[in-house]
Amino acid sequence: MKKLIAFLSVLTLLSCSSERLAQYHYKKALKHGLKLIQDSDTIRITTIDSIPIIVNDTIVWEKVVTTKDSVIFFRNVYLPKTKFQTRLEYRYKTKILKQDVLKYKYIYKDSKEKRKEVQQEKRKTNWNLFFWGFGVGIFTLFLIKLIIKIYLPFK
Repeated sequence: MKKLIAFLSVLTLLSCSSERLAQYHYKKALKHGLKLIQDSDTIRITTIDSIPIIVNDTIVWEKVVTTKDSVIFFRNVYLPKTKFQTRLEYRYKTKILKQDVLKYKYIYKDSKEKRKEVQQEKRKTNWNLFFWGFGVGIFTLFLIKLIIKIYLPFK
């Protein structure tokens, strides 16, 4: 039992700590294209102060506007896109291009390229064909059942 406790204590002391794991993942992200960009921006802060001034035995408050510039540093993190995100983006772009090609038809006249919008006609479904097929299917079903009823008693 003492050996087991000693072994477990050595394992916990030598195992990866959270700092090591964080460094590992940070280095891995840098290899895959993570970019940390430190930018700075200046912000102008305006303050209004009032100063008392004595004029003819009266106190007059005079407003003074002061401005201070302060520089703020912040980090921008650029994360590279995953393969899945680039695939989706590519699919979306190709769909848009296909829609644009279908929408516009190019006509060449006088060596100038002119675009002419082509209105796509909505295709109407042919319901007559659907009903004829449905009717023929039901008719053949009843015909097959009738043939089976007539043929089975003679077997």
